[in-house]
Amino acid sequence: MTSRIEIAPSPPILGSILPPGSKSLTNRALVIAALAQGKSSLTGALESEDTHVMIDSLRRLGIDVQHDRRAKVIDVTGCDGVIPSSDADLFVANSGTTIRFLTAMVAAGKGRYRLDGVQRMRERPIRDLLETLSALGVTCRSEAENGCPPVVVETSGLVGGVAQIAGDISSQYLSGLLMAAPYAAQGVSLEVVGELVSKPYVHMTTAVMRDFGVNVDAGDLTKLVIPHGKYVGRQYAIEPDASAASYFWAAAAITGGSVTVEGLSRDALQGDVAFCECLEQMGCQVEYGPNSIKVVGSRMRGICVDMNAISDTVQTLAAVALFADGPTTVTGVAHNRHKETDRIGDLACELRKLGAVVEELEDGLTIVPSRLQPAEIETYNDHRMAMSLALVGLRQPGVVILNPACTGKTYPNYFEDLSRLAGVEFQ
Repeated sequence: MTSRIEIAPSPPILGSILPPGSKSLTNRALVIAALAQGKSSLTGALESEDTHVMIDSLRRLGIDVQHDRRAKVIDVTGCDGVIPSSDADLFVANSGTTIRFLTAMVAAGKGRYRLDGVQRMRERPIRDLLETLSALGVTCRSEAENGCPPVVVETSGLVGGVAQIAGDISSQYLSGLLMAAPYAAQGVSLEVVGELVSKPYVHMTTAVMRDFGVNVDAGDLTKLVIPHGKYVGRQYAIEPDASAASYFWAAAAITGGSVTVEGLSRDALQGDVAFCECLEQMGCQVEYGPNSIKVVGSRMRGICVDMNAISDTVQTLAAVALFADGPTTVTGVAHNRHKETDRIGDLACELRKLGAVVEELEDGLTIVPSRLQPAEIETYNDHRMAMSLALVGLRQPGVVILNPACTGKTYPNYFEDLSRLAGVEFQ
């Protein structure tokens, strides 16, 4: 892919699309299938950098993983809770799910494991997870002693018992602990300290665990009890990615079109389908089918919305907000500053380039639409920055996305799919 891509304005987009498989579900299912007894077959799995580094890391741990990319099927022979390798060096690029899930997973093994990533990963916090693993009987540390990767885990297995985990930075810490916990020597009880962010992702984790045979007493997500147990391999279908779907629903809103996303419903495991409720608040029409969700664009108004539960779609809503009547305020997403980039500060910078008036808040931002203008958008190597702000170019001429290949993290064919759906060619 080229170093830049100019988005061509589009007439109202009318069509349907099946997005690629969910990254969140694919990486959860990979970890659980790797720990399970017997073989698993994951269908509809995502093909992207984030899943590649997870698969590569599992193979380095001695897990047999066969990936048929054309068929979008991943076959995993589980290790029945006994990680084959006792010494492994794992590279996770900038995949937060991979480093957080695998740090917890290898803690259930026996040996020494080191996990590292790109420079941005070395700036992303993981201290809270390490402190909880230490409380559960594991020796682990931040190699640079700054609470960030590289991480070194030296373990003879999870002891189990009662421990606390902070909830305000990332729910992925809790999800990683949950998935590894059945293989502790005794049951595990996790108490969440502070406000838990992105709660739907924890519900997703417990749902996948249940599908593979382990039931978690999750209550109201302030105290979770995980029994000693084991996963059982199975065939498992991965839903299309709801975060990716948000771009196409937003494209309908921005262009005044009508887009149906296939393979998702209101009852999907992924909480990000609630993005459609934001669009509905703004004035769009949303139609829920048994296996599809359609958004029909209309004149839109600005809204005030707490997006804590669906924080991966903040950038998407920001793009839509540029075309609304009146300001839009997003709150509840202070943790977005610790993602692939600072998804509050850096997002505000790029929206201002496009002509918007933006006020940064401690936990979000207020976007006041103004006369839009052409702009070159810096993506900060953040896939969501590229995919969301490209949508602005469907209405505003002269929007150029720099480093478009960064979408390979979760959606390598995004620009081809958007171009095809819009019926225009991007330069």
